[in-house]
Amino acid sequence: MLKGFLLAFATSCALLSPPQARADTSVPTSIVTPNVVETSRGTFEFKDGVPTEPTADALYDQLDFTYAYRTFMDTMRGVSIRALRRGMEDMGVKKNEVLVFSELMDAKSLFLTPNADTIYVMGWLDLSDGPVVIESPPEFLGIVQDAWFHWVTDMGSPGPDRGLGGKYLIVPPGYDGELPNGGYFIAHAKTNGILWFGRSFLKDGRDPKPAVDVIKSSTKVYPFEPGGVGTPIAAFLAGTARLGKIIEPPATIFHEGSGKVMNTLPPNDWSYFELLDEVVQDEPATALDVELMGPIAAVGIVKGKPFAPDQRMRGIMTDAVAVANAASRNLLMNPRDPDWFFYPDSSWFNMLFESGYEFETPIPEITRNGAKPYPPTGYRQMDARTSFFYGITGITPAMAMRLTGIGSQYLITARDADRKYFDGSKTYKVTLPKDIPESNFWSLTVYDNMTRSMLDTPQRYPRAGSQSYPSPAAEANADGSTTVYFSPTQPVGVARGNWIQTMPDKGWFVCLRLYSPLEPFFDRSWRISEIEAIK
Repeated sequence: MLKGFLLAFATSCALLSPPQARADTSVPTSIVTPNVVETSRGTFEFKDGVPTEPTADALYDQLDFTYAYRTFMDTMRGVSIRALRRGMEDMGVKKNEVLVFSELMDAKSLFLTPNADTIYVMGWLDLSDGPVVIESPPEFLGIVQDAWFHWVTDMGSPGPDRGLGGKYLIVPPGYDGELPNGGYFIAHAKTNGILWFGRSFLKDGRDPKPAVDVIKSSTKVYPFEPGGVGTPIAAFLAGTARLGKIIEPPATIFHEGSGKVMNTLPPNDWSYFELLDEVVQDEPATALDVELMGPIAAVGIVKGKPFAPDQRMRGIMTDAVAVANAASRNLLMNPRDPDWFFYPDSSWFNMLFESGYEFETPIPEITRNGAKPYPPTGYRQMDARTSFFYGITGITPAMAMRLTGIGSQYLITARDADRKYFDGSKTYKVTLPKDIPESNFWSLTVYDNMTRSMLDTPQRYPRAGSQSYPSPAAEANADGSTTVYFSPTQPVGVARGNWIQTMPDKGWFVCLRLYSPLEPFFDRSWRISEIEAIK
């Protein structure tokens, strides 16, 4: 009886307990926001979950900083393309015109990691008025990119013409007009702004003139004429197509780029957002994924609206672009992903083998039975994407494949054998073992850490390689290996072709290029040495 009385009394006391006592014990601590929140971003104060006015202001500043930071990281590619187009426009290159570097590109022009071994050809298109044709020359290695730096198509040896040359019809978004039944390689773009470029090779590795002559006689860029070439008469008779005029395309205008000073680099100050606004205003609102467009809109860059941030927002965005640029530079110069490094215990790296050209899935393996793709990972490799576009121009599947004898492959390093950054005042050497795995040519090119462009020295072309133009070919050692030196002055006893000049007050990094790489590169049975400091 006593036990029953005590149980009844306890139950009645529980029923009479204040409701807030039960509430305090029923709310999980994991969902509670304390009245004082200490973070690395500052101290935030709340009253029963409601922010104080200073806290609210500080958190909005933090949120807007995050949007501005993400905007830089997610749109670097588009601003890079726009900067490249602006550089060409500053040179007088208009839409459908062509810029050609007849005597190769040198260190006076600011481009992201170009080479001094091939003849660059490039131009920009505006598809607002309809499709445009690019007639690609034979023996070419080219790509077409949209305004957000997405791959549209390859031209030349990795493209459908397979190096024979051909007509590429670049079709704008939303186009519902007639397209030809044949005669063209048709590629559909998601933007009206298009940038295309490619490279042609020197005759026997020593003379650019024959290739330049082919470029100027074969390359044409002009508006597409619906119903003309590519439309059969039978289609007209069947009522499925109209007939257009057969018009000789206008002569393509060429501009010379060799020896010219031009800047194609994306900015990393306030003007970055101004250039981004140009891209957003010029392109369809749906040209970029809505999730990526969200932060852009949140900082006030919206299609059809003026970009006019207030003083507070301008300050936040200026701070964000400085931090985002610093983070991007760190990823390029100081990679942290061990999978990027091509050899064990090496500083030579290439992120594309692990991320692919879309920075999502590793590049396919090549087997006796053909290509063996990896399954999609389902996520973007953000560090790889940022690092790549901070230092490199142009993306295509051809840059991320293991096929022998086609395209080109690259390895980059910014550190010596002791994992120290290169000092422009010191002397270094690298050894390439015999039988360098390429069926076209190889080269090493040195770049300025700051600009990511070719290092500007009295040499003009900071490269060494198997070609004998624009500087002598590197000479092999008695055992078949090849040693290349990096130093401010030519080392005693070293041939001119085996020396790349550096500058005492400039840091640098270097890229190895193998054109038409061979199996020993891919299976890693051939390995370039680490770069050693010798004094």
